[in-house]
Amino acid sequence: MRDGSVRRALKAVARGCFAVDHAVARLLRRARGERVYRLAGRCRRSGCCCEAPSVRAAPWVWYLPTLRRVFLWWQRVVNGFALVATDVATRVFVFRCGHFDAVSRECDSYASRPGMCRDYPRVLLAQANPDLFPDCGYRLVAPNAEALRRALDGRGLTPEQMERLRRELHLEP
Repeated sequence: MRDGSVRRALKAVARGCFAVDHAVARLLRRARGERVYRLAGRCRRSGCCCEAPSVRAAPWVWYLPTLRRVFLWWQRVVNGFALVATDVATRVFVFRCGHFDAVSRECDSYASRPGMCRDYPRVLLAQANPDLFPDCGYRLVAPNAEALRRALDGRGLTPEQMERLRRELHLEP
């Protein structure tokens, strides 16, 4: 399902809004002194993030039926996402992307992909414990990784314990 000119234009406007929203959110986090994870590595183009795109809905979208219908309509008609599941506990919608080819592992509308696709995994960096896909070439680095590594050195931990802590606390540079 390739995007036509109207859909590309709609997505361009939506991407602009998405970019402004995230830039403002990042500025506010920085102004409050919040430190988020950094990314290391690079995209391996595995397509694992495209198999089942998920969106955590704002409370007003989740609980107000009209907004929920508009949101889901937009995802279906403009982004080409078919709803496959919802997670009530976390207010997450899980989709199947109509642009993703599971055989070639590529997007047929890569140039006009939505902001959430363009900004993955950066959209996760402010979460308390972001979880990347195992095949993702990116890895997270805690904002205070160097200080935590120094604090753990000399604590009498076994190499296995140290490796586990480095991995689970995202301490690898």
